[in-house]
Amino acid sequence: MPLVLVLAFLLIPVVEIYTIIQVGQVIGAWPTVALLLAESLLGGWIVRREGRRAWRALQETFQRGTVPDRELADAALVLVGGVLLLTPGFVTDVFGFLFVLPFTRPLVRRALSGYAARRMRTAEARVATMFPPGLGGLGDAGDGGFGPFGP
Repeated sequence: MPLVLVLAFLLIPVVEIYTIIQVGQVIGAWPTVALLLAESLLGGWIVRREGRRAWRALQETFQRGTVPDRELADAALVLVGGVLLLTPGFVTDVFGFLFVLPFTRPLVRRALSGYAARRMRTAEARVATMFPPGLGGLGDAGDGGFGPFGP
């Protein structure tokens, strides 16, 4: 995972610069700058509006006393989308809009929760092979989950 993050931080700026140059060659330098500025302003307005909605939904869920799983995910997606929208570039703006817009956010939330569920199943399978039940280790069901140290 750290290698993926390093590659992302190195490749995303290169892809953004390449995309900006390509768009600039097609429509011109000043229209490209104007388009980037307009995307940032529109993104800021949408993030502000959707952030307020997400915050209100989160507060209402807390007041009802229910688990705010969807609301927390929406708030996190709006936050990440806002960061992406305020980062100059076309590629990050596309992902930012996907995270922030109310009609695409549920799709992204569903995809990310599916990814997280697959990662959890993989981690659980890995732990089960490292600490098999019945050997007095962490996976032994008879020890209360504390291994040889007892409850």
